[in-house]
Amino acid sequence: MKKQIFNPYLPSYEYVPDGEPHVFGDRVYVYGSHDRFAGGNFCQNDYITYSAPVTDLKDWRFEGYIWWKKLDPGNSGHGSFYAPDVCQGPDGKYYIFYAPAPGLTLKSWYIRVAVSDSPAGPFAYHGEVKLDKWKKTYIPFDPAVYVEDGHIYLYWGSALFYPVLGTSKKHIIGGGVVELDKDMITPIGEPKTTMLSKDKDPSLGGHGFFEASSMRKFGDKYYFIYSSLNGHELCYGIGDNPMGPFEYCGVLVSNGDVGLRGIKGPKDACDFTGNTHGSIEYINGKYYVFYHRHTNRHDFARQDCAEEIFMDENGRFAQVERTSCGLNGGPLEGIGEYEARIACCLKKKGGNRFYGVTRGIAGKEPFITQTGKDREDNGDQYIANIHDGTTIGYKYFDLRETKEVAVNIKGNAKGKLHIKATEDGEDIGVIDLAAGNSAPIAAGSEKSGLYFVYEGKGKFDFISFELK
Repeated sequence: MKKQIFNPYLPSYEYVPDGEPHVFGDRVYVYGSHDRFAGGNFCQNDYITYSAPVTDLKDWRFEGYIWWKKLDPGNSGHGSFYAPDVCQGPDGKYYIFYAPAPGLTLKSWYIRVAVSDSPAGPFAYHGEVKLDKWKKTYIPFDPAVYVEDGHIYLYWGSALFYPVLGTSKKHIIGGGVVELDKDMITPIGEPKTTMLSKDKDPSLGGHGFFEASSMRKFGDKYYFIYSSLNGHELCYGIGDNPMGPFEYCGVLVSNGDVGLRGIKGPKDACDFTGNTHGSIEYINGKYYVFYHRHTNRHDFARQDCAEEIFMDENGRFAQVERTSCGLNGGPLEGIGEYEARIACCLKKKGGNRFYGVTRGIAGKEPFITQTGKDREDNGDQYIANIHDGTTIGYKYFDLRETKEVAVNIKGNAKGKLHIKATEDGEDIGVIDLAAGNSAPIAAGSEKSGLYFVYEGKGKFDFISFELK
């Protein structure tokens, strides 16, 4: 097999959500939160980063840990480090803006900054952005930063946390943006609103601002990217100024493909949905959108994914579907062995659900997981708890030369695996698990889906499959 890459594009043991991609020099760096597998909250680990050559997005390199909770003033190493962003300042240095949350009061929430001479860190503490007088209106959360012609713009906000932080829902307007002085921490003037939250702007069509602010400039237009109150989707607006106003322009990606193929909500989504956060980056002549998926039955163990996305002649992006081949530059090869974990479709009989902050599992709900504890090596993810009616799907493969499929499973299943090229299509092969673990399949197309639908009794874990 040639070198290929899948979604998620980082190693399976890495739980890095909230990906903010940035090209610095000849490499693209991804900065995000760092979840802990089987953790009890969001973003419990210290920050790391990966990078890849702009000419080869299949070749990601671990750059190491770049910023630690214990180095944040007033933070004992506990609590969460929420989604960061990084910019190169007017002075040529690199600044990471982050949101530590050691307590459940507005007083204990900040946006702070650390600085480095390298985009790969390590970073050293620089200071705190002075946002105190606006905390009740624009909660200090999910910072993003954009630099142009010596001007620094900070974006932030959340429409979620007011019940526990002592502020009122009526005070929450939406996302905020303010220009910063050259010291990177002092606001200049008053903030402006980027996107309004629910019910405050009918032009948003039910896609009001929730969190996950991000800013990009393509051509002479400014693209404000954010997660809507629907949670599972990244949306965007376009403006003529980095401080807005921004016109809502649509959905970029949903981690359940809601809005595509007639999918109306989490129940009929292609996967178990949950929050998402990410952005667009222009890399070596192409546009890519970065977002994350959920694992382990809840939204505290998330993993970054990416898809190529396409701009039309009017500067607009249409919603892109989730795939397994992501940054691969085309369909995966139809010969070779693949880990089951790269599924972009995972559905239980009767419909899926939205992952919230409360962990839980319905008895017949499939999920992606791993053995053991959180770690930085030896990944062994698999899909667990597959029952009758479960659908596991992959897009896309070149199946023109594929003649047989074999599966590696564990469990007490007694039934059949129906193999399809589309989720609702006719069988192209059937594996009778009582007779063996493989079956011939009909020849497919150059860009084909591959779906496994289980029919039978018992349950099993899906480790990998081989195309022959």
